[in-house]
Amino acid sequence: MQAVDSSTVWTEAGLAPYACYSHLSKGRIHAQDAAPTRSEFQRDRDRIVHSSAFRRLVYKTQVFLNHEGDLFRTRLTHSIEVAQLGRSIARALRINEDLTEAICLAHDLGHTPFGHAGQDALNACMAGFGGFEHNLQSLRVVDDLEERYPGYSGLNLCFETREGILKHCSAANARKLEAREPGGVGHRFLVGGQPALEAQLANLADEITYNAHDVDDGVRSGLITVEQLMEIPLFARYADEAVREHPQLQESSWQRRWLYEAIRRMLSEQVYDVIRNTGAALQAAQPASADAVRALPPLVGFSDAMRAESAALKRFLFQNLYRHPQVVDTTSRAKIVVRELFDIYLARPQEMKPRYAARAQGLEQAHCARVVADFIAGMTDRYALREHERLTGKQLLTE
Repeated sequence: MQAVDSSTVWTEAGLAPYACYSHLSKGRIHAQDAAPTRSEFQRDRDRIVHSSAFRRLVYKTQVFLNHEGDLFRTRLTHSIEVAQLGRSIARALRINEDLTEAICLAHDLGHTPFGHAGQDALNACMAGFGGFEHNLQSLRVVDDLEERYPGYSGLNLCFETREGILKHCSAANARKLEAREPGGVGHRFLVGGQPALEAQLANLADEITYNAHDVDDGVRSGLITVEQLMEIPLFARYADEAVREHPQLQESSWQRRWLYEAIRRMLSEQVYDVIRNTGAALQAAQPASADAVRALPPLVGFSDAMRAESAALKRFLFQNLYRHPQVVDTTSRAKIVVRELFDIYLARPQEMKPRYAARAQGLEQAHCARVVADFIAGMTDRYALREHERLTGKQLLTE
């Protein structure tokens, strides 16, 4: 069978000079021949979608635990929404959609069960053993923890995808990464550089997306109200605009549609603001390549006015949703689950799944703790709850 000429299947001819081009990628840790029908970044995206860690995101908390309702966002649906938003903006800016999508889909692969509560609890457990950062854990997942290929561990993704996944990193961990991979994904955290535009965009798309869908989920849960949201200028402006154009939205039976329409308009304006502001920044900076972007200040972002309004919405959600007594009670219980699982597994590694127990066998405590953290971070909410009940006999959260 004759190989397909890849140039007939995909092209990056329409990209701007400052975009990342797959044929100019800084490469993979383990060299591989090019795929005949896909670009290197399309290949990365497909590997992410087919990974076990990606499938687990369907049962990992965004804000509300899985058992609290069937329609609340999970880490998986959040990641898909981030990717959709990222692709839309990437296309308008003429940067690489496939790379943007891959980063967006992978950005939460290392997140713990129970959302940020689980991350905070696991970080506290690991305080004496190097700490826990979910961005770094996402990199560990794609570099080491996925077990799919005979020639290497991990997914062997391109540098540019891995660079985007690691959006935050402590100096201590960056030094460890630099020692392992000189000039690699940890280097910019030591020298003060920026990632490529696609990575900058994925980071902002994440923020825009969770602000919008947490408004939706917060109202659906009954923990925040539309009346409260009308005090927030970014929401109120588009809610009022929607009612002016569609007066029937004021009727109580139409409130769900009113909420959706206000969120849709709010999202659209944020997207257009990013495109306008970033386009102006690119026009002023005139970067000639992706590497030129890395040497400049951040270029992807909101206008000053939109940044202020987005920050006000974020503060509202923090105070009224994330710190709501019902959410705090649930997350407090979730933290206990993580802490108690960690203590049990560290004392009795044989309680973990066989492959993790085998990895931990004979290790000193600090290295054993990292294996335990890997095991817990990979759990879904419901698996963590089942394990906690099995090992303690307690049922702190109802599935």
